[in-house]
Amino acid sequence: MFGRERKPDPDVIEVTIGPRATFDGHLRCDGSIRIEGVMEGGSIETLGNVVITASAKVMADIKARTVSISGAYKGEIDAHRVELLEGGRAWGRIKVASFLLDEGAYLRGELVMQEETPPEPFVLPRGKEPIPVVSEAEGQRG
Repeated sequence: MFGRERKPDPDVIEVTIGPRATFDGHLRCDGSIRIEGVMEGGSIETLGNVVITASAKVMADIKARTVSISGAYKGEIDAHRVELLEGGRAWGRIKVASFLLDEGAYLRGELVMQEETPPEPFVLPRGKEPIPVVSEAEGQRG
């Protein structure tokens, strides 16, 4: 009965800001957050997901596992995955490992991919010895 505390499931929505609610401040929790109303400032920090519904307007910085945007969002997001869904609009900076942009969504800002950088595809590998350069005149003599 008084054993170890169980961690909440990050997919279970613990906090809902309803369609007629307005919130301004800092929100932290372990579970997921669903926003249907207005968030005018502050920040959101969760180990779970943040769902911004079509009726929502959010101006806040977000740190979460996954952020799904169907409404309007402005701020900075630091997440593993961001989904900008059809009808969703976002302005600001998004730092992610995985990004989904649906047709009909709008993004104005900066998208920064956080994963390890792959090798530059346009750089030719360097050999141990330089490649000899032969002019046309030298090539025709031989």
